[in-house]
Amino acid sequence: MRLALFQPDIAQNTGTLLRLSACLDLPMDIIEPCGFLFNDKGLKRAGMDYLEMANFKRHKSWDDFLNYRAEHQDEYGRLVLLTTHASKPYTEFNFQKNDIILMGRESAGVPEIVHQTVDARLLIPMNKNARSINVALSAVMVVGEALRQTGLFPKI
Repeated sequence: MRLALFQPDIAQNTGTLLRLSACLDLPMDIIEPCGFLFNDKGLKRAGMDYLEMANFKRHKSWDDFLNYRAEHQDEYGRLVLLTTHASKPYTEFNFQKNDIILMGRESAGVPEIVHQTVDARLLIPMNKNARSINVALSAVMVVGEALRQTGLFPKI
């Protein structure tokens, strides 16, 4: 299982998710360009000293990520996009051990080409009057369910 961030805008969210990655032994992909300097203070503040523990790979672009995924098919499975433009709730999805949970940009989600590339699009059921949940919080909810289903939480 992996978590992937598509062109993240907010350093604090990325730092928080890198910390999650470190704590859960969850590899992470960061698909650039980012909307901040990767050595930004906010990234370090949210990720704290966990950044050194995080297992992550930076990709220069969407195409670079797709090429890397194709070369590492044993580690990189289905692309599962979390988006408000989906009809299937994540709670009704059967996750697999090598799924990649893909999060879009905080400001704009992902472009249509990404929507066309993914294997599944999922949403978090929520109040119809709300636009969206913070990217980091959304990732935590879905990653938690995916790890529960696949038994991939670290052993205590």
